[in-house]
Amino acid sequence: MAKKTKKEKKEVLTKGRAKSEKQALTMEDLLKLEEAGQLGFKKGEEVKGKITAIKNKSIYIDVGGKTDAVVSGKEFEFVKDYVADLKLGDEIEVQIKTPENDRGQILASIRGAASGYGWNYFSEKEKSGGEVTVFAKELNRGGAVVIAPFGFFGFIPGSQIGSKYDGDPDKLISKKVKVKVLEVDQAKNRLVFSERLVSEPDKVGEEVGAIENLNVDDVFEAEIVRVEPFGIFVKVAYDNNGAALDLEGLVHISEISWEKVSDLSQIFKVKDKIKIKLISKDEGRLQFSIKRLTDDPWEKIEKKYPKDKEFEGEVVRIAGFGVLVKLEIGVEGLIHISKLGGGVNLKEGEKVMVYIESIDVERRKISLGLVETDKKNIIYK
Repeated sequence: MAKKTKKEKKEVLTKGRAKSEKQALTMEDLLKLEEAGQLGFKKGEEVKGKITAIKNKSIYIDVGGKTDAVVSGKEFEFVKDYVADLKLGDEIEVQIKTPENDRGQILASIRGAASGYGWNYFSEKEKSGGEVTVFAKELNRGGAVVIAPFGFFGFIPGSQIGSKYDGDPDKLISKKVKVKVLEVDQAKNRLVFSERLVSEPDKVGEEVGAIENLNVDDVFEAEIVRVEPFGIFVKVAYDNNGAALDLEGLVHISEISWEKVSDLSQIFKVKDKIKIKLISKDEGRLQFSIKRLTDDPWEKIEKKYPKDKEFEGEVVRIAGFGVLVKLEIGVEGLIHISKLGGGVNLKEGEKVMVYIESIDVERRKISLGLVETDKKNIIYK
Protein backbone atom coordinates (compact mmCIF):
# COMPACT_ATOMS: atom_id res chain seq x y z
CA MET A 1 0.00 0.00 0.00
CA ALA A 2 1.38 3.41 -0.98
CA LYS A 3 2.34 5.60 1.94
CA LYS A 4 0.11 8.66 2.46
CA THR A 5 1.60 12.14 2.30
CA LYS A 6 1.30 14.52 5.23
CA LYS A 7 -1.37 16.48 3.36
CA GLU A 8 -3.39 13.32 2.63
CA LYS A 9 -3.19 12.25 6.28
CA LYS A 10 -4.48 15.66 7.37
CA GLU A 11 -7.44 15.36 4.98
CA VAL A 12 -8.28 11.93 6.44
CA LEU A 13 -8.09 13.29 9.98
CA THR A 14 -10.30 16.28 9.18
CA LYS A 15 -12.93 14.14 7.43
CA GLY A 16 -12.82 11.60 10.24
CA ARG A 17 -13.33 14.25 12.92
CA ALA A 18 -16.18 15.87 11.00
CA LYS A 19 -17.87 12.50 10.46
CA SER A 20 -17.50 11.53 14.09
CA GLU A 21 -19.77 14.42 15.09
CA LYS A 22 -22.56 13.19 12.81
CA GLN A 23 -22.50 9.41 13.19
CA ALA A 24 -20.61 6.50 14.67
CA LEU A 25 -17.41 5.63 12.88
CA THR A 26 -17.24 2.31 10.99
CA MET A 27 -14.33 -0.11 11.40
CA GLU A 28 -13.04 1.08 8.03
CA ASP A 29 -13.11 4.68 9.28
CA LEU A 30 -11.23 3.72 12.44
CA LEU A 31 -8.58 1.89 10.44
CA LYS A 32 -8.11 4.93 8.19
CA LEU A 33 -7.71 7.19 11.20
CA GLU A 34 -5.24 4.77 12.79
CA GLU A 35 -3.27 4.65 9.54
CA ALA A 36 -3.19 8.46 9.44
CA GLY A 37 -1.82 8.55 12.98
CA GLN A 38 -4.92 9.94 14.71
CA LEU A 39 -3.90 10.29 18.32
CA GLY A 40 -5.72 13.57 18.99
CA PHE A 41 -4.14 17.02 19.35
CA LYS A 42 -0.90 17.48 21.22
CA LYS A 43 -0.20 20.16 23.79
CA GLY A 44 1.53 23.10 22.12
CA GLU A 45 0.38 22.08 18.64
CA GLU A 46 -0.53 25.01 16.38
CA VAL A 47 -3.50 24.69 14.05
CA LYS A 48 -5.80 26.94 12.06
CA GLY A 49 -9.51 27.19 12.80
CA LYS A 50 -12.64 29.21 12.16
CA ILE A 51 -14.57 31.11 14.80
CA THR A 52 -17.98 29.59 15.48
CA ALA A 53 -19.09 31.66 18.49
CA ILE A 54 -18.04 34.50 20.79
CA LYS A 55 -20.07 34.55 24.00
CA ASN A 56 -19.84 34.56 27.80
CA LYS A 57 -16.23 35.79 27.75
CA SER A 58 -15.25 32.80 25.62
CA ILE A 59 -14.44 32.25 21.98
CA TYR A 60 -15.16 28.93 20.20
CA ILE A 61 -13.07 27.83 17.23
CA ASP A 62 -13.61 24.90 14.88
CA VAL A 63 -10.21 23.22 14.54
CA GLY A 64 -11.50 19.94 13.11
CA GLY A 65 -11.70 18.18 16.46
CA LYS A 66 -14.51 16.27 18.13
CA THR A 67 -15.46 19.55 19.79
CA ASP A 68 -14.62 23.20 19.19
CA ALA A 69 -11.50 24.57 20.84
CA VAL A 70 -12.33 27.05 23.61
CA VAL A 71 -10.46 30.19 24.61
CA SER A 72 -11.72 31.38 27.99
CA GLY A 73 -10.74 32.58 31.45
CA LYS A 74 -7.33 34.25 31.65
CA GLU A 75 -6.59 33.37 28.04
CA PHE A 76 -9.67 35.30 26.93
CA GLU A 77 -8.86 38.29 29.16
CA PHE A 78 -5.38 38.47 27.68
CA VAL A 79 -6.72 38.80 24.11
CA LYS A 80 -10.05 40.57 24.69
CA ASP A 81 -8.91 43.68 22.79
CA TYR A 82 -8.06 41.48 19.82
CA VAL A 83 -11.32 39.53 20.08
CA ALA A 84 -13.28 42.78 19.90
CA ASP A 85 -12.24 43.06 16.24
CA LEU A 86 -13.04 39.42 15.35
CA LYS A 87 -16.25 38.08 13.83
CA LEU A 88 -17.85 34.70 13.16
CA GLY A 89 -16.16 32.79 10.36
CA ASP A 90 -12.76 34.49 10.75
CA GLU A 91 -9.84 32.09 10.40
CA ILE A 92 -7.16 32.39 13.09
CA GLU A 93 -4.10 30.59 14.42
CA VAL A 94 -4.73 28.51 17.54
CA GLN A 95 -2.31 26.86 19.97
CA ILE A 96 -3.57 23.81 21.87
CA LYS A 97 -3.07 24.21 25.62
CA THR A 98 -5.03 21.16 26.82
CA PRO A 99 -6.02 18.53 24.19
CA GLU A 100 -8.92 17.37 26.37
CA ASN A 101 -9.90 18.41 29.88
CA ASP A 102 -12.16 16.49 32.29
CA ARG A 103 -15.21 17.98 30.52
CA GLY A 104 -14.03 16.79 27.13
CA GLN A 105 -13.13 20.30 25.97
CA ILE A 106 -10.13 21.38 23.91
CA LEU A 107 -8.59 24.38 25.69
CA ALA A 108 -6.63 26.74 23.47
CA SER A 109 -4.78 30.04 23.24
CA ILE A 110 -4.75 32.66 20.49
CA ARG A 111 -2.05 34.84 22.07
CA GLY A 112 0.24 34.32 19.08
CA ALA A 113 -2.35 35.70 16.67
CA ALA A 114 -3.18 38.53 19.07
CA SER A 115 0.51 39.43 19.45
CA GLY A 116 1.04 39.93 15.72
CA TYR A 117 -2.16 41.95 15.50
CA GLY A 118 -1.09 44.04 18.51
CA TRP A 119 2.32 45.00 17.10
CA ASN A 120 0.62 46.16 13.89
CA TYR A 121 -1.87 48.13 15.97
CA PHE A 122 0.86 50.03 17.85
CA SER A 123 2.87 50.63 14.67
CA GLU A 124 -0.20 52.24 13.10
CA LYS A 125 -0.76 54.36 16.21
CA GLU A 126 2.86 55.54 16.08
CA LYS A 127 2.43 56.61 12.45
CA SER A 128 -0.97 58.25 12.91
CA GLY A 129 -0.26 59.86 16.30
CA GLY A 130 -3.40 58.29 17.73
CA GLU A 131 -3.99 58.07 21.48
CA VAL A 132 -3.89 54.86 23.50
CA THR A 133 -5.16 54.27 27.04
CA VAL A 134 -2.78 52.34 29.30
CA PHE A 135 -2.75 51.31 32.96
CA ALA A 136 0.30 52.33 35.01
CA LYS A 137 1.27 49.19 36.93
CA GLU A 138 4.58 49.86 38.69
CA LEU A 139 7.71 51.98 38.89
CA ASN A 140 10.86 51.01 37.05
CA ARG A 141 14.21 52.69 36.36
CA GLY A 142 13.26 56.28 35.59
CA GLY A 143 9.64 55.79 34.64
CA ALA A 144 6.49 53.69 34.85
CA VAL A 145 5.74 50.21 33.50
CA VAL A 146 2.27 50.14 31.93
CA ILE A 147 -0.17 47.54 30.66
CA ALA A 148 -1.33 48.47 27.17
CA PRO A 149 -4.08 47.02 24.94
CA PHE A 150 -3.69 43.34 23.90
CA GLY A 151 -1.95 42.63 27.21
CA PHE A 152 1.28 44.29 26.06
CA PHE A 153 3.70 45.78 28.58
CA GLY A 154 5.19 49.19 27.81
CA PHE A 155 7.16 51.98 29.43
CA ILE A 156 6.65 55.71 30.02
CA PRO A 157 10.02 57.41 30.74
CA GLY A 158 10.01 60.11 33.42
CA SER A 159 10.95 62.65 30.74
CA GLN A 160 7.69 61.85 28.95
CA ILE A 161 5.44 62.61 31.94
CA GLY A 162 3.94 66.10 31.92
CA SER A 163 3.26 68.74 34.55
CA LYS A 164 -0.22 67.23 35.03
CA TYR A 165 1.59 64.58 37.10
CA ASP A 166 4.48 66.88 38.13
CA GLY A 167 6.79 64.80 35.93
CA ASP A 168 6.70 62.15 38.68
CA PRO A 169 6.22 58.49 37.58
CA ASP A 170 4.96 57.61 41.06
CA LYS A 171 1.87 59.78 40.51
CA LEU A 172 0.83 57.64 37.52
CA ILE A 173 0.73 54.34 39.40
CA SER A 174 -2.67 52.57 39.50
CA LYS A 175 -4.17 55.10 37.09
CA LYS A 176 -5.47 54.82 33.54
CA VAL A 177 -3.45 57.24 31.44
CA LYS A 178 -3.87 58.50 27.88
CA VAL A 179 -0.63 58.32 25.93
CA LYS A 180 0.82 58.37 22.42
CA VAL A 181 3.25 55.83 21.01
CA LEU A 182 6.89 56.99 20.90
CA GLU A 183 8.67 53.80 19.86
CA VAL A 184 7.72 50.33 18.60
CA ASP A 185 10.43 47.66 18.31
CA GLN A 186 9.04 44.14 18.04
CA ALA A 187 12.49 42.55 17.74
CA LYS A 188 13.51 44.00 21.13
CA ASN A 189 9.99 43.61 22.58
CA ARG A 190 10.13 47.35 23.26
CA LEU A 191 7.13 49.65 23.47
CA VAL A 192 7.60 53.26 24.68
CA PHE A 193 4.82 55.78 25.32
CA SER A 194 4.57 59.51 26.03
CA GLU A 195 2.02 61.08 28.36
CA ARG A 196 3.30 64.58 27.55
CA LEU A 197 2.37 64.27 23.88
CA VAL A 198 -1.25 64.06 25.05
CA SER A 199 -1.31 66.51 27.98
CA GLU A 200 1.03 69.20 26.64
CA PRO A 201 1.64 68.68 22.89
CA ASP A 202 2.40 72.35 22.17
CA LYS A 203 5.15 72.43 24.77
CA VAL A 204 6.65 69.23 23.40
CA GLY A 205 6.63 70.74 19.93
CA GLU A 206 8.52 73.79 21.18
CA GLU A 207 11.07 71.57 22.89
CA VAL A 208 11.70 69.58 19.72
CA GLY A 209 12.59 72.81 17.95
CA ALA A 210 14.83 73.90 20.81
CA ILE A 211 16.64 70.55 20.91
CA GLU A 212 17.38 70.75 17.19
CA ASN A 213 19.31 73.98 17.82
CA LEU A 214 21.53 72.41 20.51
CA ASN A 215 24.97 71.06 19.69
CA VAL A 216 26.66 68.00 21.16
CA ASP A 217 29.52 69.07 23.50
CA ASP A 218 27.70 72.28 24.51
CA VAL A 219 28.12 73.00 28.24
CA PHE A 220 25.20 74.23 30.37
CA GLU A 221 24.32 75.29 33.88
CA ALA A 222 21.58 72.97 35.15
CA GLU A 223 19.44 72.25 38.19
CA ILE A 224 18.89 68.74 39.56
CA VAL A 225 15.19 67.84 39.57
CA ARG A 226 15.38 64.17 40.55
CA VAL A 227 17.99 61.75 41.92
CA GLU A 228 17.63 58.06 41.05
CA PRO A 229 19.96 55.07 41.70
CA PHE A 230 20.83 54.96 37.99
CA GLY A 231 21.42 58.68 37.41
CA ILE A 232 20.26 62.24 37.97
CA PHE A 233 17.60 64.15 36.02
CA VAL A 234 18.49 67.75 35.32
CA LYS A 235 16.73 70.81 33.91
CA VAL A 236 18.44 73.31 31.65
CA ALA A 237 16.63 76.66 31.89
CA TYR A 238 18.68 78.72 29.41
CA ASP A 239 21.12 78.21 26.58
CA ASN A 240 24.52 79.90 26.51
CA ASN A 241 23.03 82.97 24.85
CA GLY A 242 20.44 83.45 27.57
CA ALA A 243 17.49 82.15 25.52
CA ALA A 244 14.89 80.19 27.52
CA LEU A 245 15.02 76.40 27.05
CA ASP A 246 13.33 74.65 29.99
CA LEU A 247 14.58 71.23 28.84
CA GLU A 248 15.13 68.11 30.93
CA GLY A 249 17.63 65.31 30.44
CA LEU A 250 19.58 62.58 32.20
CA VAL A 251 23.11 62.25 33.53
CA HIS A 252 23.54 58.48 33.76
CA ILE A 253 25.55 57.16 36.71
CA SER A 254 28.28 56.06 34.30
CA GLU A 255 28.69 59.71 33.24
CA ILE A 256 29.03 61.17 36.74
CA SER A 257 32.74 60.61 37.35
CA TRP A 258 35.79 58.89 35.87
CA GLU A 259 35.94 56.84 39.06
CA LYS A 260 33.27 54.43 40.26
CA VAL A 261 30.25 56.01 41.97
CA SER A 262 27.80 53.93 43.98
CA ASP A 263 25.35 56.10 45.94
CA LEU A 264 24.29 59.24 44.05
CA SER A 265 22.04 60.39 46.89
CA GLN A 266 25.16 60.96 49.00
CA ILE A 267 26.58 63.30 46.35
CA PHE A 268 23.63 65.18 44.84
CA LYS A 269 20.44 66.76 46.12
CA VAL A 270 17.37 68.11 44.33
CA LYS A 271 17.81 71.82 43.40
CA ASP A 272 21.62 71.53 43.39
CA LYS A 273 23.17 73.61 40.59
CA ILE A 274 25.75 71.81 38.44
CA LYS A 275 27.60 72.10 35.12
CA ILE A 276 26.92 69.48 32.46
CA LYS A 277 27.98 68.67 28.89
CA LEU A 278 25.54 67.49 26.20
CA ILE A 279 26.68 64.14 24.79
CA SER A 280 23.57 62.98 22.90
CA LYS A 281 20.21 64.27 21.67
CA ASP A 282 19.13 61.19 19.70
CA GLU A 283 15.37 60.77 19.29
CA GLY A 284 14.84 64.00 21.24
CA ARG A 285 16.24 62.53 24.47
CA LEU A 286 18.94 64.64 26.07
CA GLN A 287 21.88 62.78 27.62
CA PHE A 288 24.42 64.78 29.60
CA SER A 289 27.76 64.13 31.27
CA ILE A 290 29.62 65.60 34.21
CA LYS A 291 32.82 63.57 33.92
CA ARG A 292 33.46 64.69 30.32
CA LEU A 293 33.91 68.26 31.53
CA THR A 294 37.41 67.04 32.42
CA ASP A 295 39.85 65.02 30.32
CA ASP A 296 39.77 61.25 30.40
CA PRO A 297 42.60 60.28 32.81
CA TRP A 298 43.32 57.22 30.64
CA GLU A 299 44.32 59.36 27.66
CA LYS A 300 48.12 59.03 27.20
CA ILE A 301 48.15 56.84 30.32
CA GLU A 302 51.29 54.99 29.23
CA LYS A 303 53.26 58.25 29.00
CA LYS A 304 51.98 59.40 32.38
CA TYR A 305 52.78 56.07 34.07
CA PRO A 306 55.83 54.48 32.38
CA LYS A 307 56.68 50.85 33.07
CA ASP A 308 58.82 50.23 36.20
CA LYS A 309 58.46 53.81 37.41
CA GLU A 310 57.44 54.33 41.05
CA PHE A 311 54.40 56.30 42.22
CA GLU A 312 52.57 56.95 45.45
CA GLY A 313 49.03 55.62 45.65
CA GLU A 314 46.22 55.04 48.14
CA VAL A 315 44.77 51.66 49.07
CA VAL A 316 41.05 51.82 48.23
CA ARG A 317 40.02 48.18 48.45
CA ILE A 318 41.35 44.92 49.84
CA ALA A 319 39.97 41.77 48.19
CA GLY A 320 40.74 38.06 48.12
CA PHE A 321 42.59 38.42 44.81
CA GLY A 322 44.73 41.38 45.83
CA VAL A 323 44.79 45.08 46.70
CA LEU A 324 43.38 47.96 44.60
CA VAL A 325 45.43 51.12 44.69
CA LYS A 326 44.24 54.53 43.39
CA LEU A 327 46.90 56.51 41.56
CA GLU A 328 44.57 59.42 40.76
CA ILE A 329 40.85 59.98 40.21
CA GLY A 330 39.67 57.39 37.70
CA VAL A 331 42.96 55.45 37.64
CA GLU A 332 43.36 52.37 39.82
CA GLY A 333 45.77 49.45 39.65
CA LEU A 334 45.94 46.00 41.20
CA ILE A 335 48.65 44.46 43.33
CA HIS A 336 47.90 40.77 42.85
CA ILE A 337 47.80 38.62 45.99
CA SER A 338 50.73 36.57 44.64
CA LYS A 339 52.93 39.67 44.86
CA LEU A 340 52.20 40.33 48.53
CA GLY A 341 54.68 38.55 50.77
CA GLY A 342 53.96 37.22 54.24
CA GLY A 343 53.77 39.85 56.92
CA VAL A 344 52.45 42.57 54.59
CA ASN A 345 49.34 44.06 56.19
CA LEU A 346 47.85 46.92 54.17
CA LYS A 347 44.77 48.90 55.17
CA GLU A 348 42.22 50.94 53.21
CA GLY A 349 43.23 54.61 53.10
CA GLU A 350 46.92 53.80 53.59
CA LYS A 351 49.49 55.51 51.35
CA VAL A 352 51.85 53.09 49.59
CA MET A 353 54.66 53.24 47.03
CA VAL A 354 54.04 51.10 43.96
CA TYR A 355 55.65 50.55 40.58
CA ILE A 356 54.05 49.94 37.19
CA GLU A 357 54.33 46.35 35.97
CA SER A 358 52.05 46.59 32.91
CA ILE A 359 49.15 48.59 31.46
CA ASP A 360 46.25 47.25 29.36
CA VAL A 361 44.80 50.46 27.89
CA GLU A 362 41.92 48.76 26.06
CA ARG A 363 40.66 47.00 29.21
CA ARG A 364 41.68 49.89 31.48
CA LYS A 365 43.73 47.67 33.75
CA ILE A 366 47.06 48.34 35.49
CA SER A 367 49.18 45.70 37.22
CA LEU A 368 51.22 47.05 40.12
CA GLY A 369 54.01 45.87 42.34
CA LEU A 370 54.72 47.03 45.90
CA VAL A 371 57.98 48.91 46.49
CA GLU A 372 60.23 48.02 49.45
CA THR A 373 59.29 50.11 52.47
CA ASP A 374 60.20 47.84 55.40
CA LYS A 375 63.62 46.21 55.64
CA LYS A 376 62.15 43.42 57.79
CA ASN A 377 59.68 42.52 55.04
CA ILE A 378 61.74 43.11 51.91
CA ILE A 379 59.55 43.39 48.81
CA TYR A 380 61.63 44.18 45.73
CA LYS A 381 60.34 44.92 42.27
